[in-house]
Amino acid sequence: MKSLKTLVIAAALSLGAMGAGHAQAPAAAPAAAPAATTTATPAAADAAASTDAAAPAGDAAYTPLKPVAGVGQPIDAGIDFQPQVSPVGEQAYWFNHALLLPVITFISLLVLGLLLWVIFRYRAAANPVPSKTTHNTFIEVIWTAIPVLILAVIAVPSIRLLAQQYEPPSKDALTIKVTGYQWYWGYAYPDQGIGEYVSKMLNEEQAKAAGEPYLLAVDNRLVVPVGQQVKLIITGADVIHSFAVPALWTKMDAVPGRANETTFTVNKPGVYYGQCSELCGVDHAYMPIAVEAVPMEQWKAWVRSKGGNPDPEAAEPAAAAAVPAGPVPAVSTTAPAQTPATAPGATPAASPATTN
Repeated sequence: MKSLKTLVIAAALSLGAMGAGHAQAPAAAPAAAPAATTTATPAAADAAASTDAAAPAGDAAYTPLKPVAGVGQPIDAGIDFQPQVSPVGEQAYWFNHALLLPVITFISLLVLGLLLWVIFRYRAAANPVPSKTTHNTFIEVIWTAIPVLILAVIAVPSIRLLAQQYEPPSKDALTIKVTGYQWYWGYAYPDQGIGEYVSKMLNEEQAKAAGEPYLLAVDNRLVVPVGQQVKLIITGADVIHSFAVPALWTKMDAVPGRANETTFTVNKPGVYYGQCSELCGVDHAYMPIAVEAVPMEQWKAWVRSKGGNPDPEAAEPAAAAAVPAGPVPAVSTTAPAQTPATAPGATPAASPATTN
């Protein structure tokens, strides 16, 4: 009898446990919800399109260029300017070699010849009775008119070169902010969204390993595209520095509290070195400049590698198109009276549990 009671109680407990398990099963492990169907908004679609445009398939990759001996850097026993790779530099190089040097050489030889002739012709031994000539109108007109004509000829290309150096930058010029520090340089690309990064000199072992000239090689170069005008906004953070790159015919002081501006356009890919040209302290000789000019596609790849956008102008119209036309609807700041789960006619979040 006692065994029969025990069996009945055990059977009742088993049935109760099974019923409870059936009742709680839907809540503990609900059926999988149907896949949600989302509709992309215009802003999301434009953002995706701009992302695809920012990194097109098959885009050129950025590879740092290797310097070429004798290009963009000084050479042993050099007496000439470095080969110029900018329009202003090429014009200045022509002005110096085709006009300035020949004219100076001719005038110097002419004056030397006249001086030697006067010394020999009018020496005391050849003129026991000194001449009492006071002036010669013809000679005075000649030696006044000829120098004036020479200066007028030189002035035309000289003024043109000066105007070219200080011509305002074009609207599509690449803007780079350059800051001189004791004793390194900082570069920033505001339009591309690249914050300032610093450029410091490599030590002798690092420069040798990189195959670059010691005292000129840096860890982070100033990278610019070939063929596009570059506008530098130059300032100093502590004392006066000077940003100078001979191969680009570029030199501008970096003065604290002031923003100086200069422009250049690089015609050929390469690495072009410069140095601070204003005595700025104990490590003045150890703050070199390295400008790397690469083709446009490689420059865009470099910008993307820095987390920037190489085409900010293209992104602006896309962002403007994402904004709907017409007045912006007012946004209610008060909470709704009922949540969607409890609103009349709303579909319940989950089916109610059923018990067997």
